[in-house]
Amino acid sequence: MNDTHKAAAARPAITLKAGEHRRLLGGHPWVYSNEIVMDAAAKALPLGATVRLVANDGRALGTAMFNPRTLIAARLWSRDPQENVDRAFLAARLQRALALREKLFDAPFYRLVHAEADGLPGTVIDRYGKTLAVQVNCAGVEQLLPELLGALDDVVQPKTVLLRNSGGMRTLEGLESYERVAKGDLDGPVGIAENGARFLADLGGGQKTGWFFDQRDNRALVAGLAREARVLDVYCYSGGFALLAAKAGAREVLAIDSSEPALALAAQAAQLNGVAQLCRFERGDAFETLAALAGRGEKFDIVVADPPAFVKSRKELNQAARGYRKLARLSARAVAPGGFLFIASCSHHMTPELFAEQVARGLLDAERQGRILKSVGAAADHPVHPALPESAYLKGLLIALD
Repeated sequence: MNDTHKAAAARPAITLKAGEHRRLLGGHPWVYSNEIVMDAAAKALPLGATVRLVANDGRALGTAMFNPRTLIAARLWSRDPQENVDRAFLAARLQRALALREKLFDAPFYRLVHAEADGLPGTVIDRYGKTLAVQVNCAGVEQLLPELLGALDDVVQPKTVLLRNSGGMRTLEGLESYERVAKGDLDGPVGIAENGARFLADLGGGQKTGWFFDQRDNRALVAGLAREARVLDVYCYSGGFALLAAKAGAREVLAIDSSEPALALAAQAAQLNGVAQLCRFERGDAFETLAALAGRGEKFDIVVADPPAFVKSRKELNQAARGYRKLARLSARAVAPGGFLFIASCSHHMTPELFAEQVARGLLDAERQGRILKSVGAAADHPVHPALPESAYLKGLLIALD
């Protein structure tokens, strides 16, 4: 027996209850706590321990990380029960993810790792040239963070690595929240090249990891309709939809956000792209702004409503559904006859069916007739695990309104 086999044999075994191995064998990468024989030995394991998964009849099922405190108790590393999860293993997963992105994009601005779909559970890595923003949301990867950082050096050779390790998922995993620069220096916003335009992202103080690469294709879709259009973007953040529309030939763009820092970056990016004279950036609440515009009878050829997540948990789903209905109603009222509405949801608890239903109700409330031209999701650097359809979190509808 070689050293790798000896190390694998020494790992603690987590046994599944009778019959509970079928979903795992069917391709699912998770095992839930109620599917496991949660005995005293299992409960005593440290958060994120590397374990062998074993069926109730003794069959080996694979190598996983284990957290006895969470509903998703085991996340699969590999279906090889003797897999050595080390720096080399992580580097191989990163290399595979990098090779895919280099086929998809001609510039190093993208989501490099999208969690389970790229074989690194609970881990998001966004690439901004030589700068990486890393978010680890599960205990197993947190325990291997030094090895992950080393693997990133091996594969990507970043100058700067920022850890944005905060949020509710880490709390569920029993992990502390923190943000720190793990390598290099981060001095101010970083530049992004996307769809022929230049943008600025605040990796340290902005939302999530600083930029939303997931809407890349949808920004281009909307920009394709923007020539000579009057455009309203009510959740503009750092200007993704607004600036690309202006660069594509919009005659006027009004961009609204509640964050002054985000608006400042959008205004700077407008200067970089030579469209500052076409754009207005105003601080405001989206719902209040839309209501005020309707009160003045203002109309736009294109309205973009791409809000942050309304749903943080399943118990908030009904309230969030009403929020999307209201947003659709107010947004539709601001669209000129013959214009377009692009509305999106990044709430993974909101199913595509429920989202479409609420948007349809909102259009009815606004007394507007329309046709869905396209139902869209995230860009290709946000792949979906075939057995985790819920990981297709982003939903967008492009609607032509009469």
